[in-house]
Amino acid sequence: MAAESTPLALPVLPLDDEVVLPGMVVPLDLSDSEVRAAVEAAQAAARDEPGKPKVLLVPRVDGTYAGTGVLGTVEQVGRLADGDPGALIRGRGRVRIGAGTTGPGAALWVEGTRIDESVPEPLPGHVAELVKEYKALATAWLRKRGAWQVVDRVQAIDDVSALADNSGYSPFLTTEQKTALLETTDPVARLKLATQQLRDHLAEQDVAETIAKDVQEGVDKQQREFLLRRQLEAVRKELRELNGEAGKDAAEESDDYRARVEAADLPEKVREAALKEVDKLERSSDQSPEGSWIRTWLDTVLEMPWNERTEDSYDIQGAQAVLDAEHAGLEDVKERITEYLAVRKRRNDRGLGVVGGRRGGAVLALVGPPGVGKTSLGESVAHAMGRTFVRVALGGVRDEAEIRGHRRTYVGALPGRIVRAIKEAGSMNPVVLLDEIDKVGSDFRGDPAAALLEVLDPAQNHTFRDHYLEVELDLSDVVFLATANVLEAIPEALLDRMELVRLDGYTEDEKVVIARDHLLPRQLERAGLDGDEVTIDEGALRKLAGEYTREAGVRNLERSIARLLRKVAARHELGKQELPFTVTEGDLRNLIGRPHHVPESAQEPAERRTAVPGVATGLAVTGAGGDVLYVEASLADPETGAAGLTLTGQLGDVMKESAQIALSFLRSHGAELELPVGDLKDRGVHIHFPAGAVPKDGPSAGITMTTALASLLSGRLVRTDVAMTGEVSLTGRVLPIGGVKQKLLAAHRAGVTTVIIPKRNEPDLDDVPAEVLEKLDVHAVTDVRQVLELALSPATNGAAPEVPVAA
Repeated sequence: MAAESTPLALPVLPLDDEVVLPGMVVPLDLSDSEVRAAVEAAQAAARDEPGKPKVLLVPRVDGTYAGTGVLGTVEQVGRLADGDPGALIRGRGRVRIGAGTTGPGAALWVEGTRIDESVPEPLPGHVAELVKEYKALATAWLRKRGAWQVVDRVQAIDDVSALADNSGYSPFLTTEQKTALLETTDPVARLKLATQQLRDHLAEQDVAETIAKDVQEGVDKQQREFLLRRQLEAVRKELRELNGEAGKDAAEESDDYRARVEAADLPEKVREAALKEVDKLERSSDQSPEGSWIRTWLDTVLEMPWNERTEDSYDIQGAQAVLDAEHAGLEDVKERITEYLAVRKRRNDRGLGVVGGRRGGAVLALVGPPGVGKTSLGESVAHAMGRTFVRVALGGVRDEAEIRGHRRTYVGALPGRIVRAIKEAGSMNPVVLLDEIDKVGSDFRGDPAAALLEVLDPAQNHTFRDHYLEVELDLSDVVFLATANVLEAIPEALLDRMELVRLDGYTEDEKVVIARDHLLPRQLERAGLDGDEVTIDEGALRKLAGEYTREAGVRNLERSIARLLRKVAARHELGKQELPFTVTEGDLRNLIGRPHHVPESAQEPAERRTAVPGVATGLAVTGAGGDVLYVEASLADPETGAAGLTLTGQLGDVMKESAQIALSFLRSHGAELELPVGDLKDRGVHIHFPAGAVPKDGPSAGITMTTALASLLSGRLVRTDVAMTGEVSLTGRVLPIGGVKQKLLAAHRAGVTTVIIPKRNEPDLDDVPAEVLEKLDVHAVTDVRQVLELALSPATNGAAPEVPVAA
């Protein structure tokens, strides 16, 4: 074991991020102030003592001194190889660092104790084996580096401590590893540590050499393969020239894109672009990534139906019959398709199929609530015209490249959805349904709606360019049908390029016809039933449409029919129901429960929404069609409530302004209307729109709020069978609004019989189905006074009315 001897006083020579072990000889730069101070202090102390100047070499890692240093002697002071002043210092032995002391010069002096590192002779067997292993490992490493002279020097070292300290010269050891060797005072333990470090390094070198060898072998293989393939191409070329192209087999024929392009029926510009790409393909190597891009592009171009067109069916009456058989109602869109076919027929008869490079396509926007048959109408249009049909779902699309395609330089690039739809249809004149065009979004990748501007513009789409194809594609013969639920969500520039066709929902009679002729047969098949096993009479279908569902479309009606048939099928399988079975109106409650929508007029007087003063019925338009909207008004207690107007129900700014206008009108004209308007000055007014979780906005509830406030102040009830819509002005004028057809259909569904609309909206009644107008008493008014006369029930007696007070 190592032992300690007599204390020494030595100047400290710090070594930043470097370690010197005993036996090492290192040159140090005297231009460093700390090195120079230590050497000068050692020289000053050596004048009084025999021998060479002594310093204490101490590693300093991150500003922290090690606990063990090395006694070094200054062998020579002079110039380094670069001309700077330097000193040559040899490490002599380890020193345990003690307390600080004083000495000459500017250096730091410390006391140290020399550590005895001798190993008793002869060496034990395991130590001798360790020495032998270390020398073998060091020899192997030095031979890899070509340091043959150093091999002999290492083999000549017999001292265990000196052999372990020889690792200090190893360049692969880190400062931490060298510090660990310095602070290990036991020579045998230090040699074990040095052996382990050398063994780990050699193992890492072997792994690195194996990886480098594998990489080199792979590169050599690729180079050999490249040369062989080039030689093979040269041989094939010589054979083709020798045999006059007769020597090609079927595989070569399928790979010969030039022959395929020349044989294909392509437009002239497309053929020129394809042949240019074939030239690039022939010049590129098989290993080039550009070759795979070109092949994929050529495959896409060759699969496109450039000159394929289906013959339109010019049987106008037959097309009308197909549309009538597959869809009930929807007269506007049926008329538009019939007009389109008639014009196409006349153009074809006169040889005007192409005018100014453009063919006679069409772009229609079908806007309406969910479930009215917009999507299924596209298939019927294609069927009536004799064209192929393809659907493009745009809901949730946020990337402009989804419409126009990706550039070919991108990995995995594809053409856009329009090009893919044409390829899928197999003809250049299909019916393309752009479904949910109002659900298109935009983000940092662009706005897909902006990319649709060229697609849907009849003046531009005959030269449409996809980013992937980069050749002109003629879309002028395509019939585009775009569907949307909310008109306002479609960008104005895009809407301007489409012909708008509104689908405002079905009447109850139309729903019964649709359920009988279309929905019931489809659901019978899905339920595994025959038409002669289960039938639903017309009264039951009418009640399903009127009281179990209240919607613009027929989607929930179809679900109710499906549920009804499932109940019947399940009861038959359980032995509770015999077939055949006819479902009547009285069977509905027993099979699928109570009705969810009871008309206001059918309820008991005490249960009606307008059974108290201050409640009026309005009409509104939502994304799901028209709907009935109730307005409730109340006055606060003058002793507890603050004056002012309170509005609740998630109202927008326009609706809030309408409430202010209604209140101002009653305050200024209350006297002539014989209303106690004094209450409006002293008591707070609260107007609420039920269904508070649903946002509401728009000016069309103005006369409804005015009527509710007038009912509240007068104590007269609003008639149960009256609903109204219209904007009110400060002078009491009733101004026009939108969505008259949807609102009247909603009033009809809700069981309302009297509707009040603005006089200037009277022309809009032409759009309302005749069977709905027959059941509604529509009053067109110009002044809010007429509204109050129609909507408020007469006072029961001359007593002062009791005004409801909010709690």
